[in-house]
Amino acid sequence: MSDASTPTTRVEPPTREAVLGVLGSVIDPELGADIVTLGMVSGVEVADDGVVTVGIKLTIGGCPLRAEIKREVETRVGLHPGVTDVTITWGEMTSEERSEVMLKARWNARQLAPDTEVPLSCRVLAIASGKGGVGKSSVTVNLAAAIAARGFTVGVLDADIWGFSVPRLLGIGDRMEAERVEGSDRPKIIPNERTVGDGRLKVVSTGFLVEEDTALMWRGLMLTKAVEQFLRDVHWGELDYLLIDMPPGTGDVQMGLARMLPRTDLVIVTTPALAAQKVAQRAADMARRSFLQVVGVIENMSAFTCEHGTSYALFGSGGGAALAEAIGAPLLGQVPLEADVAAGGDAGAPVAIDGDGAAARALREIAGRLVDELVPAATPDGPDMAGCSARMLEAVAAALGPKPTT
Repeated sequence: MSDASTPTTRVEPPTREAVLGVLGSVIDPELGADIVTLGMVSGVEVADDGVVTVGIKLTIGGCPLRAEIKREVETRVGLHPGVTDVTITWGEMTSEERSEVMLKARWNARQLAPDTEVPLSCRVLAIASGKGGVGKSSVTVNLAAAIAARGFTVGVLDADIWGFSVPRLLGIGDRMEAERVEGSDRPKIIPNERTVGDGRLKVVSTGFLVEEDTALMWRGLMLTKAVEQFLRDVHWGELDYLLIDMPPGTGDVQMGLARMLPRTDLVIVTTPALAAQKVAQRAADMARRSFLQVVGVIENMSAFTCEHGTSYALFGSGGGAALAEAIGAPLLGQVPLEADVAAGGDAGAPVAIDGDGAAARALREIAGRLVDELVPAATPDGPDMAGCSARMLEAVAAALGPKPTT
C-alpha cells in the first residue's frame, strides 16, 4: 500500500522547441497551413512553473477564427504533462506581415493542388485582364480557333461565369450532357466539340447550361465551385492546350484557378489606353503573387484603319507596350480594331480561322508565336515529352487505375 504523503514526481515543463513543434499541428482553417509556418506565432515563453505563454498575431484583430485557434492552441499545448497553464497574447499583423502570410498560404495551396481532369501534359493558358470591355473573350476564342487550325486539340473553358459569351462567339448552342465514361465511378460532363481545320475545339461554359439571357446571381464561393466542377467533373480527354477565358479582375475565380491549376500561364489582354494598362497591371500582380507566369501581353483594339488607309488611334496608343515593359513580359501583338472581328463573333465564326483582314492575321501570328516559341505543346509538332515528369505521372496514373472511393 502506497504512502499518500509521498510527493508526486514533478514533470519538467516542455522546452520552447517542443512547444513550437506542437503549435506546428495547429492549422489556420482559412489559410490551410499551420500557424508556425505562416509566421503567426510571434513568441513562446515557458516558465519554470509550467505556464506557457504563446504570442499569436492574427491577420486582423477581429478575425472570426480567433476562438477556434485559441481552443486548438490551448488544447494541444495543454496536453503536455509538464504544462500547468496556457496563456495566449494576441497581436495584429502589419500590412507587410499580412502580405507575407498570404504569400506563404498561396504557395502551400499550390504545392497541394487537387487532382483535375485536365491532362498533365496539357499547356494551360488563362486569358486575363484587369477590367471588362477589352475584348478578352473574343481574343480567347480566336486564339483557340487559330491553334486548333494547326492540328491541335484545344479546350476552351469559359470561366467568366456571370458574363459567359464563348458559346455565341463559337457558334455552339447545344446543351452539355453528362454520361458515364470508362475509368470513372460517376458520370462526367462531356464538352461540346467543334472541328476546326485538322484540329478540334472542346468547349465548356455555363452558357450550355442556362439560357443566354439568364442572369446568374451567384456569390464568389459559388463561382469558384463552378470552375472547380468544370476542372474536376468534365471529361476533357486528350488535350494539347486549354485556354481559359477569365472573368475580369483579381477575385475568387482567379485565386481558385491558381490553386487548382498551378501550372497555368497567363496572357494579359489590354487596350491601348493608359488607364486600361494600369488596371491590367493588377492582373499581372495577381499572377506574381500566385506564382503564375505571364507569358505575354496582347494589345487589343490598337487602332482603326479607314478605307482610305488612314489609321486612327481611337482608344489611345502605347498601352500594350507600356504594360509589357512594366511587367517584364513580351508584347505578343497588336490586334487592330475591325468590324469583321465583331461580325465574326456575332455569327459564331472567329475571324482567325479564315479571315483575311489585319486583325485575323495578327491573331494567327500571336497564336503561332505561342505555339512555336513560348508554350509549345507536346504533340503533334512540339518537343518530345515522352520522358518528362508529366508524361511519367500520366503513365503511372494509368497503370494504377482509378482512385478508390471512400
